[in-house]
Amino acid sequence: MTTSNNSMKSTFWRGFRNGLPFILVVAPFGTLFGVAATEAGMDILQVMSFSVLVIAGAAQFSALTLLIEDAPTVIILLTSLAVNLRMAMYSAALVPHFGKLRTRLKLLISYFLVDQAYAMGIKEYDANPEQPIENKVAYFFGIMLATAPFWYISTYLGAALGASIPEAFSLDFAVPICFIALIAPMLRTIPHIITAFVSVALALSLAWVPYSLGLIIAAILAMMSGAYAELKLGVENDT
Repeated sequence: MTTSNNSMKSTFWRGFRNGLPFILVVAPFGTLFGVAATEAGMDILQVMSFSVLVIAGAAQFSALTLLIEDAPTVIILLTSLAVNLRMAMYSAALVPHFGKLRTRLKLLISYFLVDQAYAMGIKEYDANPEQPIENKVAYFFGIMLATAPFWYISTYLGAALGASIPEAFSLDFAVPICFIALIAPMLRTIPHIITAFVSVALALSLAWVPYSLGLIIAAILAMMSGAYAELKLGVENDT
């Protein structure tokens, strides 16, 4: 039992250490959202409720933009859902690793399932698929202990400081860098590359569509393209 506990602790702290570099993008990302939300008219309680309940930066920015544009509620919900569709794919990929956990623990993991936790977690689990499920859970929460507090704190600081942050400290870089750092290492197969290319091309081509609905179209068509490519390549390999 002691050996098992030591293994869990070491795995937890390894996850924590591996999650620390993400602070460099999570902190400015959260600060930028806090600033943008207060400039849009939200008070600190509303901003923090948004970040704590949703804990999904890309979806929060999309929803905030549509709120500023006075978009219909259904459009805001659909766009946020489309932006977060990747979470459904993340969940499906983690089922072989977390499927046997108690429901309450799975609900807690689903709340903390963000891009950083998935990217680092799935890499670890694929490299060591036979490790105990307790270690997999420990690694996941180690990552989140290193990143989640900084998301909440930076959001609060952005909301509290707001316009007092000098324009010279441009935080816009955090959003694209965050997703490039997460996605680039995961483009390991042709279907992955096709999906990324189609999503980028369509998102840019459909930027003119009102209420950012082009994102929904791009996401759906990109996933379809990737699935079709994987199916075709699988058939060809079988033959």
